[in-house]
Amino acid sequence: MKIHFLGTNGWYDTETGNTVCILIDTDKYYLILDAGNGIYKLDRFIKEDKPIYLFLSHFHLDHIIGLHILNKFHFRQGLRIYGQKRTRSILNQVINKTSTVPFGRLPFKVAVRELSEGEHWIPFYLKCKFLKHITKCLGYRFEIEDKVITYCTDTAYCKNAVELAKGADVLISECSYKLGKNDEKWPHLDPLSAARIAKEAKAKRLILTHFDAGIYQHLSSRKKAEVDSRRVFLQSRVAYDDLVLIV
Repeated sequence: MKIHFLGTNGWYDTETGNTVCILIDTDKYYLILDAGNGIYKLDRFIKEDKPIYLFLSHFHLDHIIGLHILNKFHFRQGLRIYGQKRTRSILNQVINKTSTVPFGRLPFKVAVRELSEGEHWIPFYLKCKFLKHITKCLGYRFEIEDKVITYCTDTAYCKNAVELAKGADVLISECSYKLGKNDEKWPHLDPLSAARIAKEAKAKRLILTHFDAGIYQHLSSRKKAEVDSRRVFLQSRVAYDDLVLIV
């Protein structure tokens, strides 16, 4: 299994990276986590006819703006998009002819499916829970190929994140804030709070991503976040665009 970090910024693109998008390449499936501008790189890696699943955490623009780029691709197998309740109606408000190419006019089929909190089989095991953000945001736990991959973005510390990450082989966590920069009115994680989740969950590895572009203006500041995180959870590392992780 390979995890490709196509975009690792939160909020907006800069020279440090594109907005958040992650591709998980398994033996049988392609899983995409969020649809920031990093999604434009998908055709570098999607070369087989394996089913493609896209999981959206929520609808803030840095997580869905890349849907505007879908017309670039020619996925013969189509695309399945999953998200929380109202995903279909919200996306249809954004992805329409007044703004971009609608789903119905793309050169491949798109199906949108909506998820409730809890466990699902689609056809691999998935568990999703709401996290702690300014709006409803889903965290995901995937159990596939005898591995557990957890994805928690746009959240403050919360028990649901710990539950989703329990025993995970890889916890992919946001790290929007630096230490001391937290804003309770707009909940996000800093390196220590992300590490706390990983430690309490007894995860094996923690990968930090979704760095606020206005706060983490240089890649060197991400390295400082890695050092801070390792004070609590040694198996921490930061992601950057085009990182490939073998699991």
